[in-house]
Amino acid sequence: MATLILTWGRDLPPPLVIISALFLAGAVLAAVHHAEVVAHRVGEPFGSLVLAVAVTIIEVALIVTLMISGGEKAQALARDTVFAAVMITCNGILGLSLLVGALRRRVAVFNPEGTGGALAAVATIAALSLVLPSFTTSRPGPQFSPAQLGFAAVASLGLYLLFVLVQTRRHRDYFLPITTAGKVIDAEEHLEPPSTRAAQVSLGLLLVALIAVVGLAKGVSPAIEDAVAGAGLPQAVVGVVIALLVLLPETIAAVRAAARDRIQTSLNLALGSAMASIGLTIPAIAIAMIWLDGPLLLGLGGTQMVLLALTVAVGTLTVVPGRANVLQGGIHLGLLAVFLFLAASP
Repeated sequence: MATLILTWGRDLPPPLVIISALFLAGAVLAAVHHAEVVAHRVGEPFGSLVLAVAVTIIEVALIVTLMISGGEKAQALARDTVFAAVMITCNGILGLSLLVGALRRRVAVFNPEGTGGALAAVATIAALSLVLPSFTTSRPGPQFSPAQLGFAAVASLGLYLLFVLVQTRRHRDYFLPITTAGKVIDAEEHLEPPSTRAAQVSLGLLLVALIAVVGLAKGVSPAIEDAVAGAGLPQAVVGVVIALLVLLPETIAAVRAAARDRIQTSLNLALGSAMASIGLTIPAIAIAMIWLDGPLLLGLGGTQMVLLALTVAVGTLTVVPGRANVLQGGIHLGLLAVFLFLAASP
């Protein structure tokens, strides 16, 4: 926090950028630790929601901050960041989790009912928020009219809240880890949950860590934008970098869960983050547009639509059987590599 206070609102020289980046990495790791403590206390699937919402708060704060200061260059930042988050979660985190689980047990086992429903929700709100703007005719370019944006925001938020209701209340067992025999694991084995006081302390420290991440990332972001421009890379790469940064806690937590044979927890984190990234970010950005000037470009281009459609199709084939091996994990990681390459070289 001291570093955040000292660097807030200042143009940082390269040495301070490096120092801030190191503290930023430390804040991210701290957020992961405290989120896992809280998650262990509340149990699955509530624990996955804690980290997903926390990460989305970081994402929204960074997007709004950069849109305020970015001018015309930031008109497509929300789209680029949200799409990057979907590709990273649905291909990167999901693929890495399946790969780790399959390498450990040869076959990664999960619940197809819960995972399939989550993927369907992600596909629906992704198409509603990121594909439809490219085909509507009320406004020129890939953007919604104010009424359309308001409807998309309400619909996205409504679908996300419905998903949370199903995940935490009506069909909670669909989102709990299972054994290779199909038995539901309703609690962590051999691990005592932290006390209520310890969980409350971790919740407070989690909020502090999130504030530090947002503030330090704000200080580092101009250097990121300058580096992207200096390297001759497209502006969309800034959105990819932001998504990679804010999803680092999710990635670490998901891999740790997969290493403990909690593949369902890993998939809850991956798809829950994708849901939160769209279902919470789009409404927040829609509200912010009341005060922000300029258009909000949300519609994807042709290449991005192909990648999104391919991700949904491959993801469907992956989750339907309820088990996966290294092949499925490798395919999803390959799709992530294609996305990253085309983001840098469209």
